[in-house]
Amino acid sequence: MADPTQEQGVLAPLHAQVATAQAQFAQILESALTTGPVSVEQYCRYLSMQYHLTKDVQAYFFGIAANATLAKRRKLRRFLCEFANEEELHYLVAANDLLAFGRRPLPEPFDVTLWHSYFRSVVTTRPLLRLGAAAILENLAAGVAREPARRALSAPFMTRDNTKFLVLHQHETNPHGEQILAALEAESLSPPELSDLFLGARQGTVLYLRMARWAVDPHEISACADSGAPEVSASQCRDIDEFKMSELKSSS
Repeated sequence: MADPTQEQGVLAPLHAQVATAQAQFAQILESALTTGPVSVEQYCRYLSMQYHLTKDVQAYFFGIAANATLAKRRKLRRFLCEFANEEELHYLVAANDLLAFGRRPLPEPFDVTLWHSYFRSVVTTRPLLRLGAAAILENLAAGVAREPARRALSAPFMTRDNTKFLVLHQHETNPHGEQILAALEAESLSPPELSDLFLGARQGTVLYLRMARWAVDPHEISACADSGAPEVSASQCRDIDEFKMSELKSSS
């Protein structure tokens, strides 16, 4: 039998980190499900977290695409620009799902603040760090996490009107995880770039799993740092209220 690490080549450490993150995410979901289905409160915390995490996400990928290290990697640059365009309005989908419950996004969780503060500070100088984190995010609900994720997303209150964000990010219908891995595998990355890619994957795992714990457990330690600031501004509320799902197609 072939060694999987040999088949995965130089990206074997990235694939291994993806599998580790999936296993840890599965444990978080299984723990949350021991007391019954996901609650409305947990789901709304999740949507709030995703709203803040995905807002302005396009800036990361346009920034990476603009980096001089991609000057001769036009295929990867093109993929990143297309990815940015596809993802740009998804934060409004999460907010629109919240609106189905008559809710607005909660204040930005502290771990989301840390995520943006860190990755914005390095994306222009070490872009592979953010790509490593993206590889984790886009593959997290697959593998061993697929089944607990399916059960977590099968709560009785979930309907077509309040699960648009989830449907949009289902691995089967929107395989961004496989696509980003394939895009990375098609490139010849230098040892320093590979090192940053793997480090970013580990950092992304730590930060995102903390966010996931915050979503399912309001008593999670990071919740003590919640600011209690206003949820969203008047202009952000207007963007949410005026958003239509048809805008996703017009932006593609």
